[in-house]
Amino acid sequence: MNIRRLIPTAAVSGAVVLGLTALSACSSSDAAEGGSGSGSGGKVDVVASFYPMQFLAEEIGGSHVSVTSLTKPGVEPHDLELSPQQIGELGEADYLLYLKGIQPAVDDAVAQAGVKNTVDAAELTTLENHGAEVDGHAHEEGEEHADEHTHEGEEHTHEGADPHIWLDPVKYAEVAEGVGKSLEKADPDHAADYRKNTDTLVEKLNGLDKAYEAGLKNTATKTFITTHSAFGYLAERYGLTQQGIAGIDPEAEPSPARIDEIHSVAGKSKATTVFFETLASDRTAKTLAKDLDLKTDVLDPLEGITDKSAGADYIEVMESNLTALQKALGAK
Repeated sequence: MNIRRLIPTAAVSGAVVLGLTALSACSSSDAAEGGSGSGSGGKVDVVASFYPMQFLAEEIGGSHVSVTSLTKPGVEPHDLELSPQQIGELGEADYLLYLKGIQPAVDDAVAQAGVKNTVDAAELTTLENHGAEVDGHAHEEGEEHADEHTHEGEEHTHEGADPHIWLDPVKYAEVAEGVGKSLEKADPDHAADYRKNTDTLVEKLNGLDKAYEAGLKNTATKTFITTHSAFGYLAERYGLTQQGIAGIDPEAEPSPARIDEIHSVAGKSKATTVFFETLASDRTAKTLAKDLDLKTDVLDPLEGITDKSAGADYIEVMESNLTALQKALGAK
């Protein structure tokens, strides 16, 4: 896949270098000098890249961490630009948690920050390539980029792979396990609490997985149409077919050929609904749905929580997503 946002610009790189020389200003996490546990009130000062990482840090870290997210609620995370203040704060953090391949500005800044306890969630599970499905065949952007995920100890890259691992509860649980272990190592004095919190979260995610498996087992159709092809892992996990209108980039405009393909697929698969998301424009979804005489609904990729979200946190929004899918797919 040739995704434009995965290519950091020279301007962003320059900002990173300049920003890292700036003094960190006070923030909600009150970043402080020193190592693990040097943050506000003696807590581990955690900086998370965007909501799915923030949720993990808060759930697993509990009362022992102070978490700041680089992506504010309502901001589309893929196109995030960091201020010099945010970049400076990265270097002052005790622990950085991010997902490489989602936010190029963050990838650049993390590489420059030099924080000892830096965790890339993409390293904690196996990434795969997902593209738009047409008549059962994957249509990838830039298919020459294979998933080059390798084992620990070897060079690890995943250029072109789908980064939306958090939308599969099973993969997200794998990431949670890895985050828990890394926090135990970063702050061994509270290792038992991190282990307990990790077990609690994994249990919730396992319950979510079982709910999806049961709720989507018998449906009138297995195909769903979405403007943002973020649900490849979820579709694969539960035997569904994702038909992305414009690929993994939520702001990309679909080609006329792709629109024609969606028209064909919608008829053959008996799709009922075109899904859109809360943090991106719904114009394409509504236009296509009108042309096809289909309904529209929200399928939230959970890249951020706002007052428009159908739930207060990851678990609640994923439950709402399940309800939306059951309705659209004709669950029995």
